[in-house]
Amino acid sequence: MRSLVPVLVLVLVLAACESGSPCGPTEAVVSRVIDGDTIELASGERIRYLMVNTPETTGGKNECYGANAVQFNRDLVEGKTVELDYDVECTDRFDRTLAYVRVNGQEVNTLMLERGYACLLHIPPNGAARLAEFEALEDAAKAANRGLWGACDPIPCN
Repeated sequence: MRSLVPVLVLVLVLAACESGSPCGPTEAVVSRVIDGDTIELASGERIRYLMVNTPETTGGKNECYGANAVQFNRDLVEGKTVELDYDVECTDRFDRTLAYVRVNGQEVNTLMLERGYACLLHIPPNGAARLAEFEALEDAAKAANRGLWGACDPIPCN
């Protein structure tokens, strides 16, 4: 029995490392895009992008620039391996995992804001350390009338 203890410890350590975080995996394949700010992993886990809010396209809604945000998101991540980073809280009130998502070295959360596909959505305590960065990205997109900032009146995700 004693010889099994080190083996069991090793198995538990390896299992813990596979997820990479108490919130979820640090790398996964995206099976589908649900909307502009939510994806589903091959495991079935739903990931909600931190710090951004895109126009609604689910539940019978089709807000201005929502389809554009979905297509941009799909082009970026669907069927691809992404890296996930987490913040303070792991899930939201809808039990979706909250994360910053990167694909091919680019962070999707910041791209959505920078290109005008999303509005800033800061729900503390998540995002506190990066709030100024995300505010600057949204301000630049507004100033340049990028994406929804030039196409929608009123802005649907404010």
